[in-house]
Amino acid sequence: MKFVYFTHSLASCWNHGNAHFLRGVLRELVHRGHAVAAYEPRGAWSLENLLKDHGDAGLDAYRSLYPELSSDVFDPDLDIEEALADADVVIVHEWNEPWLVAAIGKVRRQGGRFTLLFHDTHHRAVSDPDAIRQFDLDGYDGVLAFGETLAEVYRRWGWGDRVHVWHEAADTRLFHPPARDVGRNGLVWIGNWGDGERSAELESFLFRPAQAVGLPLDIYGVRYPDEALRMLARYGVTYRGWLPNARAPEVFARHVATVHVPRRFYVEVLPGIPTIRVFEALACGIPLISAPWRDSEGLFNPGSDFLVAENETQMERHMKAVLHDPDLRKSLVENGLDAIRSRHSCAHRAEQLLSLLADHGAASPMEMSA
Repeated sequence: MKFVYFTHSLASCWNHGNAHFLRGVLRELVHRGHAVAAYEPRGAWSLENLLKDHGDAGLDAYRSLYPELSSDVFDPDLDIEEALADADVVIVHEWNEPWLVAAIGKVRRQGGRFTLLFHDTHHRAVSDPDAIRQFDLDGYDGVLAFGETLAEVYRRWGWGDRVHVWHEAADTRLFHPPARDVGRNGLVWIGNWGDGERSAELESFLFRPAQAVGLPLDIYGVRYPDEALRMLARYGVTYRGWLPNARAPEVFARHVATVHVPRRFYVEVLPGIPTIRVFEALACGIPLISAPWRDSEGLFNPGSDFLVAENETQMERHMKAVLHDPDLRKSLVENGLDAIRSRHSCAHRAEQLLSLLADHGAASPMEMSA
């Protein structure tokens, strides 16, 4: 089959976490013999920011570690019918412009012989529902939602059994333990500051506990305003700036443990949806400690695959335990790796997508609901 995916950016992962999963899934489809075409708009803010901060060299890691992938940059005058002429499956991510979402749906309505899916990987359906409702999804055969609680939102909007839960996952072709352990030291956290959605949680579940335990802490990410940088300095945190996601396995391999601090929306409103960095960290064989997060879909075995701290004091205890107990570290690594390898890799998600499409008769288009 030929898959066509419209993304905000495939080339850039600057503040664009969906690129991690998309790269892994598209690569898996390529390795299964499917044709893949990716389209991204000219002037995408993620790529523009990456190039502004790091120049063309900022794309080196992506280009060298994903040789199977490339994308076509399009302008508003894109001939959409031509782009979709030989497609069997078309997937449109929610970080696209409304005009593009509507135009692709129109091609499908007017007889396009492909299955058309809308892919939602964000909390805007609950945090800013008008931003999602502005999309004209008439003509779309289904929705791929990255968690059950998000899928339920679409069901309430009338999608019924045409919404499918499609969790993110780790690209295990890239994210895996190092071939040789060269020594580990301190904690690492990879994540963006972003809009005050977890600033208090970062202070109480990461900065203060690490300082109290005496663990050096490295932080990678973007969108850290001056007040955030001052906070990091107060706690003795080393801020290392943007990290190409393709280089994250190398960074995980140099540290004793990492921490998951979910954004507030994924704790209070959309429980059960972990950040992709949970999958990636476990795939790399690094012990993970999580701030409070309800795994309502049973994706993992909390307490076994990773530790969960319900409060700041418990986070300190977990950090000390991981630092001083090699048997605990070994157990967390083994259990976390088993979770990824048995059910949470991009290979699993590619197979799920192919199975979903087969159930609906693709490469023949899905039957539209009346």
